[in-house]
Amino acid sequence: MADLLLAERVDTPAPASRRNALLPVLSTLPWLLVIAALLVVWSRGGVPAPDLARFSAYWVLALVLPGTLVHRALRGSRGNLPEDLGYGAATGLLLEIIAWALAAATGQQSLLRWWPLPVLVAFAAVPGLRRHWRVGERRPLPLAWHWGMGAALLVVLAWGYTQWRTVPLPPVSGGYYQDVLYHLGLVQELTRAMPFELPHVAGEALRYHYLSDAHIASGSMITGISPAVVLLRLWLVPVVGVAVLLAAGLARDLSGAVWTGPVAALTAVIGAGVTLGAPVGASGEMPLSYASPSQTYVLVPLLLLVGLVVDVARGRSLGPAWPLVPALGLVCAGAKSSALPPLIAGLGLTAVVFWWRKRQIPRPALTALACLVAAMALGFRLFAGGGASTLRVQALAMLHFIAPYAETLGPGDGIWPSAPLPPGINDGGVLGWLLAFAVVAWWVLGQAPRWVGMSLLVDGGHRADPAVWLLAGTVLAGAATTWVFQHPSISQIYFWMGVIPVGVVLTTWSLAHARAPWPVLVVPAVAGALAGLATAGTLAGFAVPGISRPGTPTTSTIEGWLRVLGLSAARYVLFVVVAAALAVGVAALWRRRVPARVPVPAAGSARRRRTATIALAGVTAAMLGASIAVAVGGTVRSVLTEPVPATGPQPYALTADEMRAALWLDDNAADDDVVATNVHCRPVRTTPHCDARAFWVTGLGGHRTVVESWGYTDAVVAAHGVENLGYARQSFPDQALLALNDGVFSTPTRADLDRLRTEHGVRWLFADSRAGAVSTELAGLAQVRLVAGPVTIYELNRQ
Repeated sequence: MADLLLAERVDTPAPASRRNALLPVLSTLPWLLVIAALLVVWSRGGVPAPDLARFSAYWVLALVLPGTLVHRALRGSRGNLPEDLGYGAATGLLLEIIAWALAAATGQQSLLRWWPLPVLVAFAAVPGLRRHWRVGERRPLPLAWHWGMGAALLVVLAWGYTQWRTVPLPPVSGGYYQDVLYHLGLVQELTRAMPFELPHVAGEALRYHYLSDAHIASGSMITGISPAVVLLRLWLVPVVGVAVLLAAGLARDLSGAVWTGPVAALTAVIGAGVTLGAPVGASGEMPLSYASPSQTYVLVPLLLLVGLVVDVARGRSLGPAWPLVPALGLVCAGAKSSALPPLIAGLGLTAVVFWWRKRQIPRPALTALACLVAAMALGFRLFAGGGASTLRVQALAMLHFIAPYAETLGPGDGIWPSAPLPPGINDGGVLGWLLAFAVVAWWVLGQAPRWVGMSLLVDGGHRADPAVWLLAGTVLAGAATTWVFQHPSISQIYFWMGVIPVGVVLTTWSLAHARAPWPVLVVPAVAGALAGLATAGTLAGFAVPGISRPGTPTTSTIEGWLRVLGLSAARYVLFVVVAAALAVGVAALWRRRVPARVPVPAAGSARRRRTATIALAGVTAAMLGASIAVAVGGTVRSVLTEPVPATGPQPYALTADEMRAALWLDDNAADDDVVATNVHCRPVRTTPHCDARAFWVTGLGGHRTVVESWGYTDAVVAAHGVENLGYARQSFPDQALLALNDGVFSTPTRADLDRLRTEHGVRWLFADSRAGAVSTELAGLAQVRLVAGPVTIYELNRQ
């Protein structure tokens, strides 16, 4: 029914040629292939067929369908079904968050699955809304666009598969990255009613940008699928797919060129930095992160918001869509606290520039700016905590996490140096400053596909376009905050990761602006792709030797790293020169054979400017080609390579019995029951100053605990560096509560059990002998409900 109602109207004049008759089929085929491939990959990931059916129906009926209707009503149809559905899905995700918040605030989570019904009824019953069930004035996109987008989505799907193929569904013997378990615990918590608590330390208010977890929780509640299955398998690829469609739509809107859509879509979300074989790496090479649902999820509301703000900056009326600006701003702030500040800075820069140029107050831009600032302030009050409160100013703090500095000057800086600059720079003298400059320059060159589009500011015509200043200012702000702030877990990198798609859209726009013949772009792009694959060693028998690192992490020297970075810079220079020469040469050959669509100046400065434009376009195309090729090549190689099973000791691994026991607790305990456990650390055994980030009892067990793990609590993260220990190894602040909690396992008494039950609402005890000693007397004070390997679960009688 929904497919019929949302079907794209196809006019078939008679008589129609066979090509025109086949066009709708050929345009639909890539989308069908993507859907089929997604279902197959999900199935291979261990997701049962009934879960696939329920989750697919959830996306169609509870997200895409109502969201598309609302988006068409607010913003109009884009004239083609794929983009309408992509923008509609993004709007549906926004509406879902609103419905979830209302359900959680009122305790009516059981009604959440019915939230689309009033929307569908309204659009069916109100005559003025019925037209939104169909695509509006048709503006069909070329067949190549459909296949290009299909290819981009298949690459996204392959990337998703490489992420979860090594993360089996529980119960298994193995380990999960602690952040994944942390988010799973939050997902479980967000299925409950407000006010939310930190499930790992019951009673502590939850202060975190958790709206990505709210989406996953909503998907679990609406479909009835286990939160672990939704988090570890199902949610990721559809959300990234929506971000792909939004990036493509934004690039097409700005550039006016259809081909920029697939190019921007793939490079924006999957493209990698261009390192050309340098033995240096840095976090944040791409905007996606399997281990950080918040970072991946926020791309959708952020890109939708950027499109709205572009129109505002250009003075276009949003009409009934104005409420989307503060709503999306608040969702961005609640999904990832680093997402909104760069966009606010970019919009602020745009307002200042155009006030200065026109001496007029840009009221729409200032209104949007006020909405976003208010959303950021409210979001900080509602959501921010822990890591956000630990961010502080230290220019070039990123150096602590990049090998040339970290291995040479960094060890003497201490765990949490409080200084305007990393102390090692001054300690190293001239060489220290030279190394710092070289590392920053290496990073800037590697990120060229994300910032080279700022060359549009050189063009007088585009310099007058507020959208160029908006996107350029956003990218600059993301880079600046990344290199100005310091965080103990390098979380400042999320400022940059969030603006990568914006930068890529700007770059593809600049490429379209060059108006170069297609061979001028394709030849350097292919050359760049081959260079990226060769230097990455992706193609067997076609590889350029990598640049060797200078010794081991303990023996490398400043001089050695400077040589390495110098060789890397030389490769970049060669890359740029060759790409520019190819573009100029191909353009000259093309002019001899094909009449130019763009008039070529006969001589003088105008011709030199045109040559420079062609050269820059060639370099840009080569950069994008290398960025895409490295990412796609690495993804394909990973898909075709069987993962190597872990061998030897796995200190952070859990046993299948431990996971099975936690899952049993999730199934048998009441939703609001509280658990006491002796599990706190990674590895499992509790020792002084251990890594207190276990999180699996709450994540897999699905219930709040008196004290499980405190490694991400506000007080502990703020104590990072105390006694020269990282935040994860700080002691729990409330030692009396910890002693009470752990005492019931080692030396239980009836009085202590009664205190846990009456003061903390404890109903269950989760005892793991691998975490610490468990007294045999406990069985006489509480009812044994399950024994699974090292785990015994006890139930306390209700009184």
